[in-house]
Order: sequence, then C-alpha cells, then structure tokens
Amino acid sequence: MRKALCVAILAALSLSAVAQSPSSGSVLPGFPQAFRWRNSPVDWGAKDGVLTIRSAAKTDWYIAAIDGQQSATSPLLLFLAPKDFWFSAKITVDFKSQFDAGALVVYADEKNWFKFAFESQNGKTGTIVSVVTRGLSDDNTGTAIEGNSVYLKVSKTGQAIFLYFSMDGKKWNLTRAFNLGPEQQLQFGFSAQSPTGAGSTAAFSEIHYKPEALKPWTGE
Repeated sequence: MRKALCVAILAALSLSAVAQSPSSGSVLPGFPQAFRWRNSPVDWGAKDGVLTIRSAAKTDWYIAAIDGQQSATSPLLLFLAPKDFWFSAKITVDFKSQFDAGALVVYADEKNWFKFAFESQNGKTGTIVSVVTRGLSDDNTGTAIEGNSVYLKVSKTGQAIFLYFSMDGKKWNLTRAFNLGPEQQLQFGFSAQSPTGAGSTAAFSEIHYKPEALKPWTGE
C-alpha cells in the first residue's frame, strides 16, 4: 500500500514538473522551437501559420502609475529573443468589452516589459495602444482603427525598440521609440486580454519574424 502511494505521489510530481517546464516544437514557422506560457490561456491553437489565443475573464497585464497596483493575469506565449530581432502580425480581435485586446509583447522581468496592443476603448472599435513598464506602466493611446484588424510590428536594434502599425502590412507608420535599459535577456511573443469582460479572442495571422535588426525609424 505504501509502495503504491509513493509511486502515485512521484507520478503526480513528475506530471507537475512537465506541466511547468517550457514546451518545445515549432509552434510557428521560422520561430524559435522552445516556448513557454506565462499564464495559461482558456484556449489556444496554431494552424497554418495562424495563432489564436483566448483569454479568460478579467485578465490584464499592467502596473498602475497611480498607486502601483499590479495585475499580471494575461496569457503570454513567449519565445527567447536574440540580441536584435523584429516580428510582426496581423491582429484580429473579437471586441466585446472595454480594453479587450491582442498584443505583441516583449518581457525582461516582472517590472520591465511592454505590450503593443490593438485594444478597444469602448468594446466595439480598436485603437493602437502601447504600454511600456519600467517599475510602473505608462499608457500611450494612439490611432483609432476602423474594423477589428490591424498590422503591428516590433523591432529591436541594439537597446532601442521601435513600434509600427500598418493598415495593409506594407506601409508602416512609426508610433513609438524607446529603450528598456541595459542589454538583458528578453523574451518576446503574443498575448490576449479582457480586463473588464468575460474573455476575448485574438487571432494573429501573416506572422513574420527575423533575428536581425531593421533600420531605425523606417523599419526597413
């Protein structure tokens, strides 16, 4: 009886370790093989180069500038980043509630990260939003977009990071440039959120990634 109980406990511990360890395999064509989830989504899938992430209700990733209150519940699919890189995607979000969003993200640690989001301010239409966090989060709300799809691109060249958006995936508009600080190991990837709602679904298509620098300011 004791032997059987020990075997069961060891099996449970083994399964727990596997569940918490990074996954492997080519989730997206051309991306690094190793990946991990920081917070599990309600559902997700990757098929024919299209990534879909479904967030749970009341999920957000933010450290409020007013009082430092932190929310860190959004699901993030993360890959290990090289020194210089860029990635982009067409983001389509099923907007239902205020602040529903799909985002490209870069993560250094719990206090240093950013998300570049296609986010709804009213639960109906989307806006280009960037949130850069260095201890506390700022919140830069930019261009309003008709429809529920837009192209976003992140480029890291040296320590500088550039954010671009596009309506057609060809002509890119620079919306922000900043620096996360001294060179450090970064992770990059995708996220979905629903801070006030019952959950949201973000689809990432026409995804591109290269471990190389682009020209600063132009993104070429």
